[in-house]
Amino acid sequence: MVYKFQAKSSLLLMSMMLSFTAGASTAPSREEIPVLNQESQHAAASKRITNLFTRSHYKDFDFNDVLSGKIFERYFDNLDFNKTIFLASDIKQFDKLKTGFDDALASGDLSVAFKIYNLGMKRRFERYEYALSLLEKPMDFTKVDNYYFDRKEATWAKDVTELNEMWRQRVKYDALSMSMTGKEWPKIKEVLGKRYKYALKRLTQSQSEDAFQMVMNAFSRSIEAHTSYLSPRSADRFKQDMSLSLEGIGAVLQSNEDYTVIRSLVAGGPAAKSEKLSPEDKIVGVAQDGEEFKDIIGWRLDDVVDLIKGPKNTKVLLQIVSGSDETASNIRIVPIIRDTIRLEDRAAKSDVFKSSVEDFNAKVGVITIPSFYNNLSKDVAKEIDALKQKGVNGVIIDLRGNGGGSLGEAISLSGLFIDKGPVVQIRGQTGKIATESDRDGVTYYDGPLTVLVDRYSASASEIFAAAMQDYGRAVIVGESTFGKGTVQQHRGLGRIYDLYENPLGSIQYTIAKFYRINGGSTQHKGVEPDILFPSAIVPAEWGESQEDNALPWDSIKRASYTTFIDFGSDVTALKGKHVSRIKTDPEFNYLGEDIKEYKKNKDKKFTSLNKKTRIAEREDKKAKRLARINERLVRMKIKPIKDLDDIPDAISDLDPFLEETARITSDLIMRGRYAKNTTKSSVDK
Repeated sequence: MVYKFQAKSSLLLMSMMLSFTAGASTAPSREEIPVLNQESQHAAASKRITNLFTRSHYKDFDFNDVLSGKIFERYFDNLDFNKTIFLASDIKQFDKLKTGFDDALASGDLSVAFKIYNLGMKRRFERYEYALSLLEKPMDFTKVDNYYFDRKEATWAKDVTELNEMWRQRVKYDALSMSMTGKEWPKIKEVLGKRYKYALKRLTQSQSEDAFQMVMNAFSRSIEAHTSYLSPRSADRFKQDMSLSLEGIGAVLQSNEDYTVIRSLVAGGPAAKSEKLSPEDKIVGVAQDGEEFKDIIGWRLDDVVDLIKGPKNTKVLLQIVSGSDETASNIRIVPIIRDTIRLEDRAAKSDVFKSSVEDFNAKVGVITIPSFYNNLSKDVAKEIDALKQKGVNGVIIDLRGNGGGSLGEAISLSGLFIDKGPVVQIRGQTGKIATESDRDGVTYYDGPLTVLVDRYSASASEIFAAAMQDYGRAVIVGESTFGKGTVQQHRGLGRIYDLYENPLGSIQYTIAKFYRINGGSTQHKGVEPDILFPSAIVPAEWGESQEDNALPWDSIKRASYTTFIDFGSDVTALKGKHVSRIKTDPEFNYLGEDIKEYKKNKDKKFTSLNKKTRIAEREDKKAKRLARINERLVRMKIKPIKDLDDIPDAISDLDPFLEETARITSDLIMRGRYAKNTTKSSVDK
C-alpha cells in the first residue's frame, strides 16, 4: 500500500495557443475512426472498483439512480467540457439511460459508455474537418469579433450551425495568434492544417482503454474529488514516480484538453535548474537533439511524457509559451539536458536571509521545504544546527508551493519545534479517531518562528502549519492554504490468478480525513494565516473548496494539549506594523494593481479577435512590465534596460513575500517573547 498526500492542483487555461510544426500531411477519413468495444478485463475491473469503493471508501455513498445521473453528466463533461463537440440532441438520445450507469458499473457491462465514447469521437472528427475547411480562405482580423473560450456553464448547442460558430471563433483565434507573430496566411494555413490533421490522426489511434478510463474516472470523481482510476500505463508511471529515481527533466505535466501544461517543477531537477520554465507554461513543441520539432498540440499526455523523457545526459528542446502570455504570441526554445531525478534532490535547504532593505538588521534564517519527503525532519534538524552556528535570531519555514508528502514527516517536523504532544488527528472510515503525536521530549529549536505558506501549500504542509498555529509555537503568514485534509490509498486491481490478455489498472481512493489538534478539519478551509498577505485569490474561489464532490469541513473533539504562547497581542502588533509597511512598499503596490486587474477581468469569458486590439493589449502589458522592472532596477542601483529580453538575473532574486516575512520575524524577535533554552511547550499528558 502506498499513501499519497498531495494537493490536486486545479489550473484554468486559454483554449488555444501557438505552435510551429508537424502533424499528418493528409487528413485521415471518417472510415478510419475505430469502433471501440470494452475488453474482457474491463468487466472485471469495473466490478472490482465498484466493490472496493462501496466497501472501503471513506465517504459513505448510495449506489443509486442519483449517483448514476451524476456519473452520466460527468462522463459527458469529461468528453466535452467546453460544450463544443456534442449537440443537445446527442445528449437527449442517451438521457433515458442516465439512471442505468450504476447498474452497468456493478455488472461490468459498459456497452452504453462505449457507444457514447464512439459518438464523441465521430463528433470531434466532424469538428476538426470543419476547422480544416475554414482554412481555405484568409481570415479578416480587422473586424470587431470575439472568441468565447469559456463555455463550461453554457448549454449544449442546439444545431450544427451553432457549433460551427464556436469553431469559427476557435480557428480564428489560432490564426490570429500566429498572425501576431508576423506569419502570413500561407504559413498560418500550413501550420494549422497540420495541427488539425494530426488531431484527426490521434482520433484514429484511440484505444478501448481510453474509453474505459474516461468512464471509470467519471464514476470515481462523482464520489469524491481525490478518487481516481489509473490505466495500466498510468499505474506503471505512478509506481515509477514513487520509486525515487527516474530519468528526465523533472517537470510534472498536466493535460488541458489538447494542450500540455507544466503543473510543477521538481526542485533540483534539470527543468528547475534551467530557470527558464515555470508552472503554467505551455509546451507546444518537442525536439530531440539535432532533430526537427514535433508539434504536440492535441497529443496524448502519456505520449508527450514519453517524448520528453530520455536517457541521462541527452538533450531535449522544448518550445514554450509562457503561462502569462494569454495571446500565445511569443514562443521560446528551452534546451534541457536530461538527468536522473531523485526525490532526495528535493531536500530542505537553509540560508541566512539577505535583505534588499538597508535598515534590516536582524539575522533571520530561512529553511525552504519543497515537499515532505522521507528523512525530511533529519535534514531540517541539520539545517537548524547550521543556522544556530551562524547565530540567527529567528527562523522562517518556507512552505510555499509544498503540496505535501509523508504524514510521518509532518509529525516529525512538528516535533523539532515542540518537546512532545499531539500533532494531528485522523479519522478513518469506521469513525475511529487516532491521534499522532511527537514523543521524543526534545525541542531542537525553541526560538522565534514564522511559517510562510501560500495557496499551493497543502496536505502535510497544512498539518505542520496548523500544529504550529494551534500550539502558539509560530506565527503563520502568507495566503490561506489549499485545504486538502484527506488521505488516499493506491491499490492495484490485478490478481495473481488473472489470465486476461491485457493488464488491469489501479485505483486511488480516500480512506481517512485529517483534523487539527484543536478539532477543526483542514479540509476546505485550509489554514488561515495569522497575518494574511494581499492576494488576488480569495479562499472561497480556490483550492479544495472548488473541487467537485470534495468532502466537507467538519470538526471533532479537541485533543489534549496546552498552548506554547498566546500570540493574540503579538499578532495584533505584528499585523499593525505589517499593514503600515506594505502601504509604502512598491512591490505590494504592484500586487495591489494586479489584484484590481485580476478582479476586473476574472469573469471575462471572451477575448478579442481584432488584431489591432490584441496587439495594443500585448504592447500595453509589455510596457507595464518593462516600467516595473526598470523601477526595480533603479531601486537596486542597476542601470535600466530597454528590452524585456535584457532582464538581469538580479531581478529573479527578488522575493517581496519572503522579504516581508523576514521583517515580520524581526518584529517578533524584538518583542522578546522567546528566551533560548528556557521556553518549553507544555502539553497535557
